[in-house]
Amino acid sequence: MKKLMAIIMISLLTVGMLSACGQKNGKSADDKKVLVMATSADYPPFEYVDTAKSDKIVGFDIDLANALAKKLGYKIKVEDKDFSGLITALKTKQADLVLSGMTPTEKRKKNVDFSDVYYEANDMLITKKDSNIKSVEDLKGGKVGAQLGSIQEDAAKDLQKKVNVQVETRNRIPELVQDVVNGRFQGAIIEDTVAKGYLKKDKQLTGMTLGSKDDEKGSAIAFPKGSPIKDKFNKALKEMKDNGELDKLVVKWFGGEQK
Repeated sequence: MKKLMAIIMISLLTVGMLSACGQKNGKSADDKKVLVMATSADYPPFEYVDTAKSDKIVGFDIDLANALAKKLGYKIKVEDKDFSGLITALKTKQADLVLSGMTPTEKRKKNVDFSDVYYEANDMLITKKDSNIKSVEDLKGGKVGAQLGSIQEDAAKDLQKKVNVQVETRNRIPELVQDVVNGRFQGAIIEDTVAKGYLKKDKQLTGMTLGSKDDEKGSAIAFPKGSPIKDKFNKALKEMKDNGELDKLVVKWFGGEQK
């Protein structure tokens, strides 16, 4: 009997230890102190690699994530991924949140949850100045580039139906810009805030604003479905909007107040 009781006690202790280990190793985002933030660091001024600072990822989204996390008692670990893989990173629990200039479209909402919108922008078509492209109709028969998985890819496909253009995608924004410069693309559709940075650097490029669908404007934070931290981040985001902290970040990275 004593031997049987000993076996039972050992079994119960083993189960308890395994359970404790499981709880320790399987923390939810709400229990963590360090949150993994996935982003696509090719999107200045939202997020990009600053080669002057030991390849550190910097930008508006990075500052915003750190400010929100500080208010809530978290720290942020940034991981760079292709834009097309960001939602997958959330669904497979490789990341706790995504800040990457991501628009909360209805299609994306089927897979992830979004915070309130924190910044609004429009689409822009960038072309070479010597291409004499004055309107989207001038693109007929040509090629237009867009980032894979972005709402600009959807915009390019809409344009394809209207103007009969070929659409090609790239994983990174610099690739799109380079393909416009070298003549492979007649134009590329990029968010205007990001596009303006490239226009400022390269004087052979020009751009025209295309606008965005009313229900597909702005950037929001993406979370896994049912994330326990989404409401906390929304509350902290509202606080930053109300007390002017968000406007200060907008001025720092975009040079002006929100539209």
